[in-house]
Amino acid sequence: MNKTANAVIIGGGISGCAIAYNLAKKGMKDIVIIEKEYLCSGATGRCGAGIRMQWGTEMNCKCAKYSVEFFETANEVLEYEYDIGFKQGGYLIIAATEKEVNQFKKNIALQNSLGIPSKFITPKEAKEIVPHMDETKIIGAAFNPKDGHLDPFHTTQAYANAAKRLGVEIMTYTEVIGIKVENGTIKGVQTDKGFISTPVVVNAAGGHSQLVAKMVGVDIPVFSERHQILVTEPVEPMQGPMFMSFSQNIYCQQTPHGSFIMGRGDPNEPRDLRVTSGWEFLEEMAKTCIKFLPPLKDLRVVRQWSGLYNISPDKQPIYGTVKDVEGFYLACGFSGHGFMFGPVTGVVIAETILGEKPTIPIDMLNNDRFEKGELILEPSVV
Repeated sequence: MNKTANAVIIGGGISGCAIAYNLAKKGMKDIVIIEKEYLCSGATGRCGAGIRMQWGTEMNCKCAKYSVEFFETANEVLEYEYDIGFKQGGYLIIAATEKEVNQFKKNIALQNSLGIPSKFITPKEAKEIVPHMDETKIIGAAFNPKDGHLDPFHTTQAYANAAKRLGVEIMTYTEVIGIKVENGTIKGVQTDKGFISTPVVVNAAGGHSQLVAKMVGVDIPVFSERHQILVTEPVEPMQGPMFMSFSQNIYCQQTPHGSFIMGRGDPNEPRDLRVTSGWEFLEEMAKTCIKFLPPLKDLRVVRQWSGLYNISPDKQPIYGTVKDVEGFYLACGFSGHGFMFGPVTGVVIAETILGEKPTIPIDMLNNDRFEKGELILEPSVV
């Protein structure tokens, strides 16, 4: 194989497929997505699939709001023959400390100023939304009814199908083994199936983005940490919103088909790209869940899995160009919220590549911010 493309996108998750779709929609021809396994096999397909607009930085709020509004009409826009499964049951984010109460009130003021309909509620009001919770364990909560849950496989496939209809080529089970750079300019991508000559390479490789960046001599200050999740047997509907706590380290969502998906973070998780599962997670997850949602103690766990959080120093994405390598673009460092930002990622990266003014200004999310010390830390991550 020896071919030419106008753009090569590395990574077949929602980011890569959304970028390809938007480039093609804007008229670019000869676009190639390269995925080393199957579509949605990486972080996208292993995520908790929650979608929220409740963030603590203006940029993350704007990115999330744009994406939620797209998801609301994605079936029609992408002409998907099935259903991406967007269910807006809300996010109930509980406050267990006075510090969280203060932070939530600041967050909500910001969110409301951007048109996000979140509100601060009492423990009693929270229990009305999730009746099986133990409200004595909390001192308040934030709630946004427009947040929700989305099927990552159908959503990614919807983007992929729409991209293919516009002429995008998707190469699965193909691994990038090198990127050719001459005089600081991208020249092509070497895969295990041959060379593709191209002036544009997009790094949308999720947990492996740092390895891809090193192929062109670029260091991005991210690390990929294992994040574990479990799913239970399905039961009758009993919980509408996602239940989440930052300080107590839990998110728990009942999916449309009845199973509960829940996960938690752990700073001691390995950072060697493994996606194995451990008993420690299962034990700690069960303890935390039962503390706040006691009736769930009787649910049987069906399975657990893990994926990679590609974490940036300020827990916000890294978007755009890099110094010294013309034609190389970044869409990584999402810190656990890459799936929910898929639509905005696709649009702003496509606009940047084509020299257009981004729909949402992304200058502050450029890789240069770390060298300049211009970080704005996102406080609302789990």
